[in-house]
Amino acid sequence: MQNTTPVIEIRNLHKSFGALEVLKGVDISAPAGHVVAMIGSSGSGKSTLLRCANLLEDSQQGDILFEGEPVKWKGTGLHRRPADKQQLIRIRTNLSMVFQQFNLWAHMTILQNVMEAPLTVLKRDRAEVEASARRYLDKVGIGDKCDAFPAMLSGGQQQRAAIARALCMEPKALLFDEPTSALDPELEQEVVRVIKALADEGRTMIIVTHDMRMAADVSDHVVFLHQGRIEEQGPPETLFGAPRSERLRGFLSATVPA
Repeated sequence: MQNTTPVIEIRNLHKSFGALEVLKGVDISAPAGHVVAMIGSSGSGKSTLLRCANLLEDSQQGDILFEGEPVKWKGTGLHRRPADKQQLIRIRTNLSMVFQQFNLWAHMTILQNVMEAPLTVLKRDRAEVEASARRYLDKVGIGDKCDAFPAMLSGGQQQRAAIARALCMEPKALLFDEPTSALDPELEQEVVRVIKALADEGRTMIIVTHDMRMAADVSDHVVFLHQGRIEEQGPPETLFGAPRSERLRGFLSATVPA
């Protein structure tokens, strides 16, 4: 029987930066093997929600569950923090994040970048990690760049290296924060192809994106955020083909090429 417990589940999440409430009671669920795309205007709360899911940001109210296990909290409101450091580390290492700006170590080769976290955080065997890193770099199409430094690569190649780095942690889910927005259109397609291949493999992913075509092509479920709330959500064919909300129709008409 297939496990139906979501890898990540968020219930009634609220997040404020001081007096500014950015998330106003959001529910989101990413079942195993599913791709959830989050779309919306800048400032709608998409990236903040992703960072809260990965516990890079502390939320003030609501529940975050990883494979059915709720995050333990101490304190309330703006003073709420994760209560169990070991749980925090375990969840973070199982939710690999791919950032907009690559975040590669400039002084390390691409292979060293991909190997670093499994070696230092997971304490895995070096030979095993190197074999895994080379395999993932081949998978994203830059196996020939192992000995290059980040500055020697294009933006698309650097982002693919960042994806290989995330995969090398063998996470339960991948979290993408605008993975193509820093790239030129032709380099963007290199990264989109890799993400599509991961989706076809059945990887669990949450993707914050401005690329509506990618969201439509790779996701099982699309969430449209507006001013910190979910305005509309559902399968991509419904959201993009027959949006119900006036706000979503306006957003799509402004962002989807004719």
